[in-house]
Amino acid sequence: MTFQDLKLIEPIAKALQEEGYTTPTPIQANAIPIILERRDLLGCAQTGTGKTAAFAIPMLQLLHSNPVNRSERSRIRALILTPTRELAIQIGESFTAYGRHTSVKSTVIFGGVGQKPQTDAIQRGVDVLIATPGRLIDLINQGFIKLNQLEFFILDEADRMLDMGFVHDVKKIIKLLPAKRQSLFFSATMPPAIVTLANTILTNPAKVEVTPVSSTADTIRQSVFFVDKSDKNSLLLHILKDTSIATALVFTRTKHGADKVVKVLRKAGVTSEAIHGNKSQNARQTALKNFKTQTTRVLVATDIAARGIDVDDLTHVINYEIPNIPETYVHRIGRTGRAGAKGTALSFCDLEEKAFLRDIHKLISKNIPVVQDHPFANAR
Repeated sequence: MTFQDLKLIEPIAKALQEEGYTTPTPIQANAIPIILERRDLLGCAQTGTGKTAAFAIPMLQLLHSNPVNRSERSRIRALILTPTRELAIQIGESFTAYGRHTSVKSTVIFGGVGQKPQTDAIQRGVDVLIATPGRLIDLINQGFIKLNQLEFFILDEADRMLDMGFVHDVKKIIKLLPAKRQSLFFSATMPPAIVTLANTILTNPAKVEVTPVSSTADTIRQSVFFVDKSDKNSLLLHILKDTSIATALVFTRTKHGADKVVKVLRKAGVTSEAIHGNKSQNARQTALKNFKTQTTRVLVATDIAARGIDVDDLTHVINYEIPNIPETYVHRIGRTGRAGAKGTALSFCDLEEKAFLRDIHKLISKNIPVVQDHPFANAR
């Protein structure tokens, strides 16, 4: 199947061609026709499956094909609610890219920065609003935003909303939406609380499920290094001696741990930055931009900061620390090997982390190959 088979309008087909898109991913092939039929959708899909394009493309088509008259330009027609600033920015970039030849206007709002540029954009008139829950509620309370004439509502990364404690805010926002609307709900996992939430939002939805969270992409080469905790820095520097590793995303469990790794790397002359919740919004955006342009070779991230980091052609993910939640491992390594590309995921496992590794093996139904031959190998 190609994008041509999906009956997309010329302005969108042209933008996709310019982006170099020819073949839709499974979630795009399945979701786009359903959304164009104006049906509600429950999408179970991880980041890295192409789900942003799966909802952005048909929404842009529906909005562009059904324009509102000038007097109604001030009303928000579509709301995309997402848990993190980084993800909101990336979704905004996708709407701009795919919608560049349409009449659809979009803007992104999130906390941690001044609100005036955001409220100015809203007052000029936008069709699509991409928002994080806190800033959205804030601007609704101040009277800048009304959602009573909304046509489309998308809740993205619903399980992450739950993890980050945003469910109360999400429920508050849902109460402000008109009953007659098209709703799309995306989540990487479907715990009972998420299923309950989906049932309150969706009406007779079509369900699209792609790559369950327990599986890792076959295109990702995974390996584990058994190493003493005290040797992890040395092992990381040893691996980064390989000049073919243009960029690497390194995961730690804590913010403090991320900062410590950056210190070690910089001391050794490796350009690196950390991205986590204690960093200002500007610092996080700058770090991400530097990483995407390969000005920074290594980005060290915590899990909450990294969800939704979408970097084209990222070849290496390194788990400096093994996550204590096995699903997190799948999400982490899914940053590489995206959309059919090859990727490498390396994990450093110390004695205390062996139980976490066993849980990961159980979840992904296979054992990660062990690298025996490295200078810091410890006896298992």
